[in-house]
Amino acid sequence: MNNNYSLDLSILPKELKLLLEILDIENYYKSEIFINESVKDIDWEVFLQLAIHHRVYPIIYSKLKIIEEKLIPTHVIQTLNQEYKKNTFQMLQLSAEMEKVSELFIKNQIPTLFLKGPVLAAELYGDISLRTSKDLDILIPINDLEKADKLLLSLGYEKGKFHNILNEWKWRNQHMEYFHPQKNIQLEIHWRLNPRPTKEPSFHTLWKRKRVSTVTSFPVYFLGEEDLFLYLVSHGARHGWFRLRWLLDIDKMIKKGIDFDKIIFVLKKYQSFHIAGQAIILSSELLKTPINEKMRLLTVSNRSRTLAQAGVNFIKEMLPLQIITSSNTYKRYQFSLYSSYMQRIYSFILWLYPSYFDAETLKIPKSFHFLYFPLRPFLLAWRKIRKLT
Repeated sequence: MNNNYSLDLSILPKELKLLLEILDIENYYKSEIFINESVKDIDWEVFLQLAIHHRVYPIIYSKLKIIEEKLIPTHVIQTLNQEYKKNTFQMLQLSAEMEKVSELFIKNQIPTLFLKGPVLAAELYGDISLRTSKDLDILIPINDLEKADKLLLSLGYEKGKFHNILNEWKWRNQHMEYFHPQKNIQLEIHWRLNPRPTKEPSFHTLWKRKRVSTVTSFPVYFLGEEDLFLYLVSHGARHGWFRLRWLLDIDKMIKKGIDFDKIIFVLKKYQSFHIAGQAIILSSELLKTPINEKMRLLTVSNRSRTLAQAGVNFIKEMLPLQIITSSNTYKRYQFSLYSSYMQRIYSFILWLYPSYFDAETLKIPKSFHFLYFPLRPFLLAWRKIRKLT
């Protein structure tokens, strides 16, 4: 579907365009229309790198089954098959751990919402093997963090590095990381969906609209439809949509059928029209997602289109998140996502709030940590000068 959003897709490499075309295949007849021309002069190593980088290799492998085998090199199919099998095992392992943690938390009176992982794969793809996930993202009330910490440590999890200068974790972070060395499983315990200053529903509101997944025998809860859409578009926007997997989630959710009246209400309340428009434009243009008139209303603003083009630029780079987020281009993009002057003011105040980097730059006794507030601009400047030299 061409909605004439005027995105510059010419910057995308041909291998990425082929990846997008394969993601759009629904049946063998449709594959015959374009696949013969699209596979000419393809660098198959780049194609594999893109499939793995964008975390879409399970569904690419499933789509290639309906394409004439001789068109795709054997080693490409074999590599994707190996990655698909590894992911299936990973998702089965995560499903078992998800059930175990959910039961432990619920029995200890910690309301628990799983954000992505196997529950999202089952809900949107109908098969946990068709979506990748490196960890389990778990949202709980902030007041239950200490209790959850003790429970996870009792299960053999180890807590990741946690920096806490002047309670900065409450202002800069939205989750803590845990790792189980024997099981090789990573968890993220969230107390917010997104970092501040993003506006979002309270945990109580999210819990009232929760749904129960059928992935496990013990109840596993996840976000209601409108909250899941809000979370997916805000998470994707925050990361610049640099992985197609997140955009594919939007495509699957829209195709599955959603109550857009409820979603628009939530988007309006949390000032997210512009990022929802960005997601819909990208999904429509890159994945040919069919959109109706109500969805189209979110795509008419120049702001959404500008953000969508920025997303295309990040998607084509195939760079790690750490490199993307450290660039000035990303920092300007991140600032453009804020929907109000108050959020921009808050982000500036947050920039002035001391961090553990300041403590690493200049160590002072804990009783004098308040001095990091007036010292922070100078410490920031000093680190920048050292980096340049």
